[in-house]
Amino acid sequence: MKKTCGVCAGLLALGLVGFGAPATSARGRLAAGESGSGNEPATTSATSAASAPSAVSPEELRLRIEALKAELNELNTELAADMDQGTPTASQDKTMGNMPMDKPADQGSPAPASASQSAGPAAAPAAPAPLPNPSMAGPLSTAVPHELGEGPFGKLEITGILSGMGWTEGNYPHYLGDTPTHWDVSNAQIFIQKTTGWWQFYLQGGAYNLPALGTTFLSTADTVKNIYGPFPQGYLKLVKGNFNVEIGALPTVIGAEYTFSFENMNIERGLLWNQENAVNRGIQLNDTYKKLTLAFTWNDGFYSNKYNWLWGSAAWAFNSSNTLSFVAGGRFNGNGRNTLATPLLLNNEDIYNLIYTYTHGSWVISPYYQYTVVQKNTTIGIGAGAHTNGGAILVTKNFKHGFSLAARPEYIKSSGTVLDPNAINLLYGPGSGAFGITITPTYAKDGFFLRGDFSLVDATKSTPGFVFGPTGTKTNQPRGVIEAGFMF
Repeated sequence: MKKTCGVCAGLLALGLVGFGAPATSARGRLAAGESGSGNEPATTSATSAASAPSAVSPEELRLRIEALKAELNELNTELAADMDQGTPTASQDKTMGNMPMDKPADQGSPAPASASQSAGPAAAPAAPAPLPNPSMAGPLSTAVPHELGEGPFGKLEITGILSGMGWTEGNYPHYLGDTPTHWDVSNAQIFIQKTTGWWQFYLQGGAYNLPALGTTFLSTADTVKNIYGPFPQGYLKLVKGNFNVEIGALPTVIGAEYTFSFENMNIERGLLWNQENAVNRGIQLNDTYKKLTLAFTWNDGFYSNKYNWLWGSAAWAFNSSNTLSFVAGGRFNGNGRNTLATPLLLNNEDIYNLIYTYTHGSWVISPYYQYTVVQKNTTIGIGAGAHTNGGAILVTKNFKHGFSLAARPEYIKSSGTVLDPNAINLLYGPGSGAFGITITPTYAKDGFFLRGDFSLVDATKSTPGFVFGPTGTKTNQPRGVIEAGFMF
């Protein structure tokens, strides 16, 4: 079709040139792309012009010109209809292999092909970059954010999660009125954040549960009421290059596991996490220099509302697959506060982590060591000091079609002895230890996820009354947890 248009346009141009048509009209059509010589050599055109009959009446010339114009208009109309129906243009034919690459492109169409047509099919849009918060260890990931247009705060990104969980366990504590089976909402949260500009912010709100190995079940309503409230995290962030300052309710830098179930490879937090804080209020400075990332924070420790904690972290990225981090923190004076969110002993400890992370292909492997120490402080009711040593390995293997498998073996040991009347209990009685194993298969697709925890805790050198079962004397506890929901 385009070739025919080119021939007709050439004939029209030849007619105008050979029979006295104004040169200005010919130049105008050439500028509009109506004529071309892509299919006819220049010498042929010249010969045709020279051999045209000389004795032709003006009326006959006018009729010929009008006939050529009519035919050209008809062909252009047909060409436009074909293009509307998706008929490939010449330049598209090249890209798709329907035309030899050494054949000149026809130029008989009324207008040249657009740049996008000449370049072939448009490239697929790049996948959106993941949002910085909430932090995710995988295999789950945040959904594509919903964007709010420019407003008084600039562009805002909104994501969320809605999920529920079921729970069943052996050796449950009858004496607390507990039952072996529970169903509840695990997450119903919205995340709003501004991630561009010199000032940014993050706000997280809604309902959540914080399941952990070796601890009794706490309903979601009681968790929100007694732990961090309906807005567990939220802060202002001031950014200058690689340096930034965060002020507000911040996620902790302690440990290798995040606070909320969906952020981690397992549904439940582990035995080492039970010694760590999760959210603290304060100010945090962050900086990155080449392969080194530093953070320093002044905060209220275990959500005590007393700003007597300092800690810092340093992470060295050897390459894209290997990172080593050191974290240290503690309080600089005592605090006698004792609540569910602020346990007395843990809020008066010092804590140290050494964390290695390997990420390559379908594997994520993160072994880490943790040491905590509580100093004697009789003025606030701590009659003796104690410490814990623990280690864990977090492993995830991602398979095809959205399936993955995670495992977390861990062990922790506390100091002390039941023979000391002032001994404190950091685990399952003074001097006790515990081994835990958690296995979590996961399926995730298009924001939907379904996964289950199969876990076992086995206590060693425990004190009767501080462990599991109806009377607190059972030394092990098996548990199964299932969680399903949507990231949106």
